[in-house]
Amino acid sequence: MTEQVYTLPGTVHFDLEPMDGGNPYRIFLFVPKGEPPADGWPLLVTTDGNATFPFAVASIVTQAPYPTGTNVDWGVIAAIGYPTNEPYDAFRRAWDLGPPPIKSYPPYVEGGPPVRIGGSGQLLDFIEHRLLPKLDAMTRIDPTRRSLFGHSFGGLFALYALFERPWLFARWIAASPTIYWEASEILNNEAGRQPVSGPDVFLYLSAGEYEGDELAPFQYRSDDAASRSEKRKVERTVSLAREMADRLGGPATGIRTQFELFVGQTHMSVLGPAVNRAVGVAFEHAPPMTVTDQTTSKVNIRKEKP
Repeated sequence: MTEQVYTLPGTVHFDLEPMDGGNPYRIFLFVPKGEPPADGWPLLVTTDGNATFPFAVASIVTQAPYPTGTNVDWGVIAAIGYPTNEPYDAFRRAWDLGPPPIKSYPPYVEGGPPVRIGGSGQLLDFIEHRLLPKLDAMTRIDPTRRSLFGHSFGGLFALYALFERPWLFARWIAASPTIYWEASEILNNEAGRQPVSGPDVFLYLSAGEYEGDELAPFQYRSDDAASRSEKRKVERTVSLAREMADRLGGPATGIRTQFELFVGQTHMSVLGPAVNRAVGVAFEHAPPMTVTDQTTSKVNIRKEKP
């Protein structure tokens, strides 16, 4: 028996530098076979690409062949990651995904460099001026069906991007966003957000069941259960995401919103179900509702097992 390295079929990756020539990002890319639709492929861009790309590819290749059973069509997936074999680059993602203002924190390890946040605007520049044009040059993309997904700090980044440059994407998918970060600084961005454009701007927020008041059953058996419970009271991931969906949804804002609670999931275990849902949102087969089609309840809470 000869062992061979396994790769995800139909995928490639390449490194792409920002416009200023800084450290490159590693772009993981999936493009469906065959000719794109007349208007171009829908596009899903994800942050934390090293971790999210395998989930996203597995989701689309198992669902898109059966659109009447899954409501998922084919589309392009571009995951923004880093030149590493690890699922996360903690140092770079803190800078990229942590919104301004610029701040520094103690090193992750003794003797290491300080951890900095505040570079989200630069990552947005990269997406707008480097990544999207590069993808347009490689295949035909439908500019009206671009989606952005992020989890945790990536979810916070998705919210920041929506508030600062709502024209970049039509669908914004923020899973377990760290809205509490820096005393909920993101709410200031929300208050001063740029007006949305287009008839179908969709914000999809979600969180795991055990990101609320209760720990997961196994977490109560841990030595740090008490400190975890206290941390939950500060983070308020479920309630803050639900409140934002309620606050922003409706004709007055031009944004259609939805909140989903993933039963049985913690902050980290929810990543797989959340990416799977992002694929469903980005590559939806049936036409979506418009903002004016919404019911008076702006938040649709669906509890379902992943």
